[in-house]
Amino acid sequence: MDGRLVVKLNEAKRLDALYNLNLLDTPVSESFDRITRMASQIFDLPIAAVSLTDVDRQWFKSRVGVDHQSIPRDEAPCAQVAESADVLVIPDMATDECYKQSVLCKSGIRFYAGAPLITREGYGLGALCVLGTSPRETTPEELAALTDLAAMVMAQVELQHAFGRIDPISGLPNRTQFFDDISDFGQDETVDTHRLAVLIDLADTKQVDHLSRVLGPAEIDTGVREAACFLRAETGRRAAYHISATQFAFVAHDHVGEENYIRDVAAMLTRLEAASSFQFMMTPVAGIAPFGPGIDPADLLRAMGSAAQDARLQGVQVNVFSAKSDDKHRRSFRLLQDFDSALRSDGQLSLVFQPRVSLDTGQCVATEVLLRWLHPELGSISPGEFIPIIENSPHVRDMTSWVLDAALRQARLWKNQGLTVPMSVNISAANLEEEDFVDRIMVMLLRHGILPSLLELEVTESAIMKDAGAALKKLQALAEAGIALSIDDFGTGYSSLSYLQRLPTTVVKIDQSFIRNLGVGDRDENLVRSMIALSHDLGYRVVAEGVESAQAADTLMAMGCDEAQGYLFSKPLKVHALQQWFSSKTGRANVA
Repeated sequence: MDGRLVVKLNEAKRLDALYNLNLLDTPVSESFDRITRMASQIFDLPIAAVSLTDVDRQWFKSRVGVDHQSIPRDEAPCAQVAESADVLVIPDMATDECYKQSVLCKSGIRFYAGAPLITREGYGLGALCVLGTSPRETTPEELAALTDLAAMVMAQVELQHAFGRIDPISGLPNRTQFFDDISDFGQDETVDTHRLAVLIDLADTKQVDHLSRVLGPAEIDTGVREAACFLRAETGRRAAYHISATQFAFVAHDHVGEENYIRDVAAMLTRLEAASSFQFMMTPVAGIAPFGPGIDPADLLRAMGSAAQDARLQGVQVNVFSAKSDDKHRRSFRLLQDFDSALRSDGQLSLVFQPRVSLDTGQCVATEVLLRWLHPELGSISPGEFIPIIENSPHVRDMTSWVLDAALRQARLWKNQGLTVPMSVNISAANLEEEDFVDRIMVMLLRHGILPSLLELEVTESAIMKDAGAALKKLQALAEAGIALSIDDFGTGYSSLSYLQRLPTTVVKIDQSFIRNLGVGDRDENLVRSMIALSHDLGYRVVAEGVESAQAADTLMAMGCDEAQGYLFSKPLKVHALQQWFSSKTGRANVA
């Protein structure tokens, strides 16, 4: 075989060994700096470095007395050390034929000594070198120490690579290494302090679960290895990290513009998806987060993950971390965490009651029970904020139970005072999925001594249609027990007329978004009139929500609407205020 071809093959293998160790263009590291400082002290020289030989440069993983991070490989003595895997000593560069015209010599360096950094397979990665500005000789003891220190560098490399630092599936550095490298960013004052970190999420949880169920986990591993190979090629000298099962991360080059980089990452994702064996089954997205010195690696990873999740929610390929969006997510998470304490606290949760009146007689026919939360630190939390969060969590069962129990307890107190107040309570889709939901409600009614006919449960169209068959069975059981049922926010969800005909509900509540536009145009009035007529044809009583003006009330009454609630009649009231409201309307604390 031609000698030049052998050299090229050996160089290719050497570079491959270097790149697989993911050392190039990583942050400074104290574990390497400690060795470099020791070499400088042993030789009593101002300059020392851990120098890695790349295609066209000597890149310094660690350095003492050097401002720049790399020098050209051409005529660099460390390149000779890497190629020969032998110790090299140049007592005086100015008199050395090979190096007297080199960049180092021209910059004032006269002395060089370098010991090779050799892998177990025998590939030279570079050198641990010491340099001086004056000619000098070396002793055997000094060279032995330099060789030992070079071996210590390689031991550190292997330690990082072998023990809990490399993912066995992808072969990429793992989250532990990512955290360490991010911690090291910013320690080097010559590195740009503003950087962008990117998280690539190959697929959402449902996609991964589906693929694993259909193809098996081994095929998921195949997809991960493909992605790792792709990202290793795309990121080049930058290290890519495998930070979780189907997520990768890397740090952008210095001085990249955010807008252009978003386009670059989006184009990368398109190529990644096209190159995957599972295209159309995995939809990769990316989250980008800026960071600087002192960033907590865990905070950075969370920010990147949050940005990637927002990308999925927004239906885009790439999303940049938003502090505003993150604050919203963190607040939601805190509310979810704190709600358990609220359930067990005596003073955080409370009920208010909004009267529902007959448009024909003006008398109160029921009250809607509404939950309020006074957080000890965050203050009053809007129901529109916390209820959707809780309804999509395991707390929904306890929340509904708390509201029902508190409402029925109040109904019992009013009953003892001679006040009969039918109550309507909102329930969610998750409640209709509980096997013992009907039984629990019946037990509560018995415990508080309240007739089922005094309780009305409100459920939205969307909640019913989530699992229409199961919901219908639960609603029929509740109706058979004597509990009244109503469809809340009518017109805003999606429903089937065939199911509306079969539902054992007796009341339809037209959402306030339709009522608010009454008087604005004929189209809105015609829509509400049609909804009322359809509901009456199906045998429902009709309640209009959000009535705020006498004109709207008159219009609804002319359309045949049965009942209404809204600020025209009363805002949601606490117990004492509600009793005063009853007295002001009837002259006594009672209702129809």
